[in-house]
Order: sequence, then C-alpha cells, then structure tokens
Amino acid sequence: MSTSVSRQSDPERFEITSEGEVAGFAQFVDHDGRRVFFHTEIGEEFGGQGLAGIVVEEAIKSTREEGLTVVAVCPYVKKWLTKHPEHADISEAPTPADLAAIDG
Repeated sequence: MSTSVSRQSDPERFEITSEGEVAGFAQFVDHDGRRVFFHTEIGEEFGGQGLAGIVVEEAIKSTREEGLTVVAVCPYVKKWLTKHPEHADISEAPTPADLAAIDG
C-alpha cells in the first residue's frame, strides 16, 4: 500500500492518500501559535489500515517543525497523543478561545 500525507488548505487539513486516492484527513485551525485539531476522518473503504494514525503522526510532526502547540479537540487526536507521550511537551488543553476559533 502506497500512502502519502500532504498539507492542504481551504479547509486547512492534512490529507492522506492511499494508492493516489484521498483516504482521509485531520482538519485543524491555526490560532495564536496553536494548531487546534478538531476533526479526523478516514473513508469507510479505507478503514482498518492504520491510516488515521499515519495522518495524525505526520500532522503532529509538521506542527512541531513549525513551532506550534498542538491542541487536541478531536477525540482521535486526543487518544493518539496519550499513546505518544513524546509529544506532551507541545500539547495543551483547549481554551475557550481555541474552541471559538474552530467556529470562526
């Protein structure tokens, strides 16, 4: 299986492709030096292949490289971060301003 992850805009998200077809994404909004991840989705036909973990891992790595803080509102991203404590130094709980930015 050939996969790749790329950052897309409008909406802001990291997309994962499998065999050249968009399989899913991790959507976010950047707000005040913080990257707020609020939705992760993998297409039903791509389920069970570990693609959500791959796209989230790449998104978190990119966020670190950009010097931003990770804010997990998405339940999947929250769960992934608990299994990867090496990213605890860049993750924070959401604030009311972060939540407002999602709707913004």
